[in-house]
Amino acid sequence: MNFASFTIVLSLVLLVSALGKLRRQESVVAAMRGVGVPDPWLPRLAWVEIAGASGLLLGLAYRPLGIAAGTGVFLYFCGAVVFHLRANDRKGLIAPSVLAVTALLATLLTVRNT
Repeated sequence: MNFASFTIVLSLVLLVSALGKLRRQESVVAAMRGVGVPDPWLPRLAWVEIAGASGLLLGLAYRPLGIAAGTGVFLYFCGAVVFHLRANDRKGLIAPSVLAVTALLATLLTVRNT
């Protein structure tokens, strides 16, 4: 899988996640509440994910934007990891950890291909 495919897959995951927050899917809302995320944050977090996905995709054409977006997505998921750790939610820690590593890899691959 080349770095463009990797970036596109990560962007799709971000968009699906954002859609769940914007639609206030019960499983998403319950998981967010479970780790202490206030309900008013859901749309804001969704828009951050949409911005990250957009930046990653646009970064395929303009690499500095992709690097900035990848860094932002990495930091976003580091924040999610912190929320899961604070809530002692070891089971829910897996997804944000994997996505943080994925965002870091996408960013590093973009830097390498610049």
